[in-house]
Amino acid sequence: MRLQNKKVIALVSDDFEDLELWYPVLRLREEGATVHIVGKEANKPYTGKYGVPVKSDYAFNEVSPEDYDGILVPGGWSPDKLRRFEEVLNFVRHMDEYKKTIGQICHAGWVLISAGILEGRNVTSTPGIKDDMMNAGANWSDEAVVEEGHIISARRPPDLPPYAKAFADHLANQ
Repeated sequence: MRLQNKKVIALVSDDFEDLELWYPVLRLREEGATVHIVGKEANKPYTGKYGVPVKSDYAFNEVSPEDYDGILVPGGWSPDKLRRFEEVLNFVRHMDEYKKTIGQICHAGWVLISAGILEGRNVTSTPGIKDDMMNAGANWSDEAVVEEGHIISARRPPDLPPYAKAFADHLANQ
């Protein structure tokens, strides 16, 4: 239970990649972390790309990033929706400024791009947004997981085991 005193925001919107949300959430909870599912609306059911539902615990405007140790941004088509909310971008900017753990996988890099935090950073993502990541100033690598300080990035669902482990390890040592 090495994460029992840690709190994490898991961002959600419709069309999230089911495994990219649930795998890290369950992994962190198994280690004792409190993980809150946060979406545009509280207590709202959101549906993943493959139909797996999740119900949000809180709305964006009900949480403060100061109260959390990390943030998870799942992939799918959800990141394209999430990056349109200033609250989401402010969560990511706060986590970056205070070196709190940021996890992004697959298309989640779009949220970090819109938050403006990738300049000069080493990251990975789905190859489908490689150009977007590089145009935002990131140094992109085709690796399962890239750890750039407090930013943990991964490409796609097969990379979930090392990604979730790297996120949990960083969170535990933060």
